[in-house]
Amino acid sequence: MEQLTRTMMQLIASEVCGAALDLPPLPEETAAKLYRLSAAHDMAHLTGSALLRRGLLPPGSVRDAFEKQVMLAVYRCETQSGELSRLRDTLCAAGIPFLPLKGAVLRTLYPEPWMRTSCDIDVLVPEEQADSAARLLSEQLDYAYEFKNYHDISMKAPSGVHLELHFSIKENTKSIDPLLSDCWSYAFASANCEYRFSNEYLFFHHLAHASYHFLHGGCGVRPFLDLWLLEHRVSFDAARRDTLLAQAGLTTFAAQARHLSEVWFGGAAHNDVTRDMERYLLTGGVYGSAENLMNMQQLRQGGRARYVLSRVWMPYESLCCKYPSLEGRPALTPLYQLRRWGQLLLSSAATKRSLHELQLAASTTEDSRARALDLLDKLDLAP
Repeated sequence: MEQLTRTMMQLIASEVCGAALDLPPLPEETAAKLYRLSAAHDMAHLTGSALLRRGLLPPGSVRDAFEKQVMLAVYRCETQSGELSRLRDTLCAAGIPFLPLKGAVLRTLYPEPWMRTSCDIDVLVPEEQADSAARLLSEQLDYAYEFKNYHDISMKAPSGVHLELHFSIKENTKSIDPLLSDCWSYAFASANCEYRFSNEYLFFHHLAHASYHFLHGGCGVRPFLDLWLLEHRVSFDAARRDTLLAQAGLTTFAAQARHLSEVWFGGAAHNDVTRDMERYLLTGGVYGSAENLMNMQQLRQGGRARYVLSRVWMPYESLCCKYPSLEGRPALTPLYQLRRWGQLLLSSAATKRSLHELQLAASTTEDSRARALDLLDKLDLAP
């Protein structure tokens, strides 16, 4: 596994970061394993592109699979770019400020935009204009309204592209939410009504979002490739960036995350912490593993029994995330608990998922939770 991981990172670094590559042609069995690993992290288009351009893949089904991932990445990028252009024109014509987030911004740092994949478009609008923006997209662009949660409205374009129309970028995490709540203070108009974050805040937001996913089971490889590109291809005031990270309690996590990005894509040597991080991150895919998530959830709740109780009787704060209309009305919590139980019972898929959660909770061990807690201590992250 270690050699396979190293090969994947070398291929990605050669394709995106300009690193030299000295790799012999791969046997089909090794190529198949590499495909499974890189596909789990949505990186098969990058490893595939590097292998195909150098003629390192034997003919057959594995090469075909890699070629398909490259073509799919190009298609996704073109489709999402087209939708973002339509969004830009529509929102600007209505005078609604908007700010592209995540992949829509980060792909500009890659040698080719299609190299930075994302499953959807993320756009931020002022909270007081979110509902108006959603209606506008429905009426003028035929976007389908799906649902509203605590920080975005989920919509789908006729092309099939999924949109997260954010009115907040908070993560329901006490340490980082104060700065995330103040995000518009760090934005500036780049053209018409389109905004961008300052480079220092872009760096902070990227690490804040990565830390959130890290605490919820893992975040995969891609955020660390993004981080390497932010470090090497964006100019910023390091003191201002570090001040933001310190205010959010992310100084240690940021330092180790930056080190891991250099291990994977810059040829640096591991330290004890980055080895533990790598082991944790590679056990799952883009969104981590169920076991990692369960360990973190139990640590957050103070043990297995309290976790199970929290799943039966969801805390008010978590219930507000699921049902935003409960916010500011704690007296209605029992009614919303009944609503949640009713929805679970009426949905066989939700019931099955909940039972699987409880089975997974029962199967976790003290040793696995201890390892997770030790890693969080080393990164100075609160579960």
